[in-house]
Amino acid sequence: MTVRLPDEQSGPARARLLVVVAVPAEAEAVLRGLGGAARRVPLPGGALDRVAHPSGATVDVLAGGVGPGAAAAAAATALTALSAPAGDRYDLVVSAGIAGGFAPRAPIGTTVVAGAIVAADLGAETPEGFADVTELGFGTVRHTPAPATVALVAEALRVAGVDTLATGAVLTVSTVTGSAGRAAALTARHPDAVAEAMEGFGVAEAAARHGVPAFELRTVSNPVGPRDRSAWRIGEALGALERAFAALPCAALPVLNPPTPADPVPSDPVSADPVSAEPPAAGQPQSHRADPPGPRRAPKEAGRG
Repeated sequence: MTVRLPDEQSGPARARLLVVVAVPAEAEAVLRGLGGAARRVPLPGGALDRVAHPSGATVDVLAGGVGPGAAAAAAATALTALSAPAGDRYDLVVSAGIAGGFAPRAPIGTTVVAGAIVAADLGAETPEGFADVTELGFGTVRHTPAPATVALVAEALRVAGVDTLATGAVLTVSTVTGSAGRAAALTARHPDAVAEAMEGFGVAEAAARHGVPAFELRTVSNPVGPRDRSAWRIGEALGALERAFAALPCAALPVLNPPTPADPVPSDPVSADPVSAEPPAAGQPQSHRADPPGPRRAPKEAGRG
């Protein structure tokens, strides 16, 4: 079985990818998988590693910090600082690293390709249960990578021998799940969830504001549920991350991801009233990767999808 890649000559002369991870150990695993010589490139407040990938793509790897805020700031910094020259922009942004997996769909060692990138705890607790910001009229909690990208990456991983593979929603949280109760609540609200991490939605938001497509790739180090450090297999997950990036068809991916308009930014989010906030006015641009905020509706009851 072979992977049928798009004709790279029909795409950008040199594809440019930005890979954002949380910590240096993840960056090192990604760099080992990419191969090729890496050089440091300065950024405001830090630096990233640039690899001339054997496929001809240029891949920048950035350890942006833990959590959606740090990830969004780091990604936005790189997108702004390194995309300034005319015609010199990133073609794709990848959020990557290790994650918790939802059993039984993503046991330890699984490689996860996100079919959706979801902010799972961005919203408000109400007497009726949790209501996300889309329900409150503030914006989106979901970005959807291009299905062609998800399919191409999954197929490349299978061909490379990755036999424990899952696709589905990767949830972004600000607090790692540490109880069976919270794991059950998350899966009830997001039945398509396969993994939980802390950076994907922040990276996707930064990419969307710059009109650059994004997707997320994770490897599972621990089950989502009661916190048990003795059950974590971080080394195993980092090894799987390295193998995943060794199989990634970097030069082909941007061909499948044409740039899209940035999502609108609320004009006055501080003073907005979550009860009376209205969706964006007709005609404002929306990214095809983000679920646009629909008409306001009553918050979901706790534990219901």
